[in-house]
Amino acid sequence: MKVAVYSRGGESVQAGEVAALLDELRAHRITPVLHEDIHGQVSHSIAGIADEAVFRDSRDLDESFDCLVSLGGDGTLLDTVTLVRDRDIPVLGINYGRLGFLASLGKDNMKAAVAALADRSFVIDRRSLLHLDASIPLFGETPYALNEFAIHKRDVSPMIRIQTYLNGEILNNYWADGIIVSTPTGSTAYSLSCGGPVLFPDTASFVITPVAPHNLNVRPLVVSDDSVISFELEGRSDAFICTLDARKELVPRRVQLAVRRESFTLGLVRLNERNFLQTLREKLAWGFDTRN
Repeated sequence: MKVAVYSRGGESVQAGEVAALLDELRAHRITPVLHEDIHGQVSHSIAGIADEAVFRDSRDLDESFDCLVSLGGDGTLLDTVTLVRDRDIPVLGINYGRLGFLASLGKDNMKAAVAALADRSFVIDRRSLLHLDASIPLFGETPYALNEFAIHKRDVSPMIRIQTYLNGEILNNYWADGIIVSTPTGSTAYSLSCGGPVLFPDTASFVITPVAPHNLNVRPLVVSDDSVISFELEGRSDAFICTLDARKELVPRRVQLAVRRESFTLGLVRLNERNFLQTLREKLAWGFDTRN
């Protein structure tokens, strides 16, 4: 078995923790291949790591890889979406960040996670993605997202008008700071903070959530992910912010945008004893009363 190991590095993941993971992988006869960034950051601290194989970008990931291990928080795991692309390499997230909805396994579960990889006693949850089509080139070779697509005004500029269509038919004119279209996976992210509902990961839906809408009767809306949602923008600014997960670009006012379900999915590795309900209860502290 061969796995890729990715991390943004920084203070959240220490060299000793990377060394512990590599030792555990080798103990289970799993060959690790480190991303060049994390390799460069820890190579001076871990003896013998200089000779380890490295990968640089998505072109180095092929069918010989059985899994990609993400070390960090949810933002780190979102980075892996642009690495594995449509190659169907499942991703295992080990949380070295904060909340961790996607990278839901804590550092203390690392040994159990590696053992599950070696024994292949894990579950792969298929997560849908959304795809962005635009009248100008945007986001290069990776115009898709696991969590959400969003349109937002720039800085302190006035609110914008987002004329929104559902399968070519006018849905609404949103006067707001912005709008979010989230996948079920992204329903616990930006959309949730703006009042959107939580969707189960296997729900075949998108959530359309306005950001600070001017009209108080405008609420989040759940639609089928067979839909094509398109937008026309108006505002006093010449450009707006367009995001896919944590990536952003400035787009001119006259751009035409549409989102639809992506043709491929992402596989997230889950240990058998964990499920989405357990993650919800833990991360949102449902059923916990700190007063007692």
